[in-house]
Amino acid sequence: MIDVHGVMWLSPAHYYLFTGLATAAAVACLYLMLTRLQRARWIEDTPTSRVRSAAQGLVELNGMLDAGGHEPLLSPLAKRPCLWYRFRVEEHKGNSDRDSQWRTVEQGVSERPFLLRDATGACWINPLGAEVHPKHRRRWEGSQRWPAETSVAKGFLGSLLRKRYRYTEEWFVAEEPLYAIGWFESRGGGREAVDMNALSRQVISNWKADYPDLLARFDRNGDGKIDLEEWERVRRAANQAAEQEARTAGQAPVVHVLRKPARRGLPFVLSDHHQDDLSNRLRGNSRWALVGLACSATLACWLWLA
Repeated sequence: MIDVHGVMWLSPAHYYLFTGLATAAAVACLYLMLTRLQRARWIEDTPTSRVRSAAQGLVELNGMLDAGGHEPLLSPLAKRPCLWYRFRVEEHKGNSDRDSQWRTVEQGVSERPFLLRDATGACWINPLGAEVHPKHRRRWEGSQRWPAETSVAKGFLGSLLRKRYRYTEEWFVAEEPLYAIGWFESRGGGREAVDMNALSRQVISNWKADYPDLLARFDRNGDGKIDLEEWERVRRAANQAAEQEARTAGQAPVVHVLRKPARRGLPFVLSDHHQDDLSNRLRGNSRWALVGLACSATLACWLWLA
C-alpha cells in the first residue's frame, strides 16, 4: 500500500491509475486551453476578405448560407431541413445513480458542400474536417434509437421506460450568417498552370485505350500498326487536342472553394455565430480549461509527490 500524504492508503494499481488519470486530465486541459486561445487569436487578428478579391491561402470570410441550388438536407434525428448537421445518439446504461452513464451508440456529420455568399460572389464550403460552432442545437430524450419527431417520449415518461436514449442535433440553416476561416482556392478561369506535355500524354493514353479507333484514324498505310511517321502525326494531333482542352478549361467560370488547410496548425472554423461572439466563446472555453488545468495539475503533483 502507498501512503498518500497521510490522507489515504492506496494499492499500487489504484495509485498509478489515479495519478495517470490526473496527469492525462492536466495534459488534455492544457491542449484545450492553448488551442481555443489560438483559435480566438486567429479569428481576431485575421482581416475579413471579400470572395471576389480574396487571396489564395488562409482567409476569413463573412456571408450568408446558401444551398447552391441543391435541395436541403434532412437531419437524421428530427428530419429538419438544413444545409449541414451533426448528431449524436446516446444510450443510458446502469440502474443506479452510482453506475449510470450515457454511452454513444450513433453519431455522424454531413459532408455535402454548401455556399457562402457575400456581396461580391459565392464560395463553396467543403465542411470535411472543419471545427464547427453552430448556434442551432437541440437535446432531448426518448425511448427509440432512431426517433421520429412525433413519437419521442420525453421527460419523466422517457425515464420510466426500459431503455432511455438521449439525442443531440446541431445544424446550419439557409439564409443565415456564416463566419468561415480556412484555406481559400480558386479554380477555373485560366488560373491554374497547365502542363501541356502531361495533358498531351493523357490524350494519347485515352486514344490508346480504344486502339482500333486509333488505327482507323492514323494507320495511313493499312498495315495494322502505327509506325514512327504515323506516331509523329498522333503526337501532333494530341498536342492540338491538349491545346483545345486547355483553352476550354480557361474559359470555364471561376469556382472558389474554402476547405481544411493541408498544413497542420492552421485553423478551419465555421460558425453561424457573430465573429465577436465566437471569439468570446472560444476565450471562455480557454479560461475554463485553465481552471481545469490548475485543478488537475495540482492533484497530479500532489499524487506524484506521494
